[in-house]
Amino acid sequence: MKLDKTEMERYKKHLQLSQVGQKGQEKLKHASVLVVGAGGLGSPVLLYLTGAGIGHISIIDGDRLELSNLPRQVLHDTSMLGKEKVESARAKLSALNPSVTLDIHAMRLYRTNAASIISGHQVVVDCSDNLETRFLLNEICAEMTIPLVYGAVFQFEGQLSVFNAKNGPCLRCMIRDIPPADSVPDPAAHGLLNTVPGVIGMLQATEVLKLVLGIGEPLIGSLLLYDSLSAGMQEIHLKKRPDCPVCGK
Repeated sequence: MKLDKTEMERYKKHLQLSQVGQKGQEKLKHASVLVVGAGGLGSPVLLYLTGAGIGHISIIDGDRLELSNLPRQVLHDTSMLGKEKVESARAKLSALNPSVTLDIHAMRLYRTNAASIISGHQVVVDCSDNLETRFLLNEICAEMTIPLVYGAVFQFEGQLSVFNAKNGPCLRCMIRDIPPADSVPDPAAHGLLNTVPGVIGMLQATEVLKLVLGIGEPLIGSLLLYDSLSAGMQEIHLKKRPDCPVCGK
């Protein structure tokens, strides 16, 4: 399906990029992306993917909006307190770009529903806040050979990668053994500078666009570390592990 006149005007700046152009924008229009989590990371991811014109976006999040969410979860506002985050997200995103189709799932991701929700999407974005969900996403995406754009934040720091078991390492190549539950920081119990998820989320959205458009070098096989206090970024090379319990031989 070609871009209509309104879309040609809306995406004017993309159309002026030789690496995107009309054909690239049509790729975005036909793309289907799943975003897991509509909180601190999911807010910038969803805003920028919707603004970019990703044609179909699915959102899964089982939480309701709380006052303490608002400083970093900028997709939402005070009027939506107590509402399901996916409903709040749909209202804001529909107003931003009504041509984008939004599917919402007001639930958590479990092994019983993960495969059916993930299936059919071109890219999955991990904006969750717990390792259980991250490991499950990694496993299903590896089985379906769907790229998983990973992001995580803690206090003043963040990290980012693209896990693609088809031609690169997966999350379990980086974290070989599942750590004990009591060794992992509880997101509800630690502080977080409100801008850090904004930085990582925008980088996640950028990786999604690169994957859909087939441009640049996605962070497959690399882990990007961000330190807001020093404004520093460091890239670490990740190797595919032959003994990986998810994608190894």
